[in-house]
Amino acid sequence: MVNKQKGMTIIELMFTVAILSIIILGLVTFFTGSAKSWITGQSQLEAQRNARQAMESMVREIRHGETADDSSTSTSIVFNTPFNGSPDINYYLDTGTGILYRNANPIIDDVLSLSFAYIDNIDNVIPTSDSEFSNKVSKIHINLQVDIDGDSNPDITLNSDIDLRNFDL
Repeated sequence: MVNKQKGMTIIELMFTVAILSIIILGLVTFFTGSAKSWITGQSQLEAQRNARQAMESMVREIRHGETADDSSTSTSIVFNTPFNGSPDINYYLDTGTGILYRNANPIIDDVLSLSFAYIDNIDNVIPTSDSEFSNKVSKIHINLQVDIDGDSNPDITLNSDIDLRNFDL
């Protein structure tokens, strides 16, 4: 009697290894993409959190400001607050580096643009060149755009309208 041995041929073994390799390659690709996506989401979340904190800080201080100073522009604001006892507070964007500053202290980076619009008590925009500028401003509109990925398109855009509390018209 001939002993019949059952087993796998080399062709069957190679076919099985090829199928398992394809499955493993697909899983590795899936998990790598998921990890990259998670990292991107985390960096965007952190940037959004930082942008909101910067905006909230500006809004809070500007809201309590007495007046916008004559040296304010459409890209920077100078004002003083009755409670800080120090000289003027200045928020401005260094366009070369994309860093938003409060006085000389950096607040947030990757800022694409920062703009201020100064509005009087009847909702007219006041040009910063107006001789009565600081006496007319009762509301300030801020637009802050942050570019996380460096493609010159805003990834985060925040807007806020601030009614000055200490404005006495």
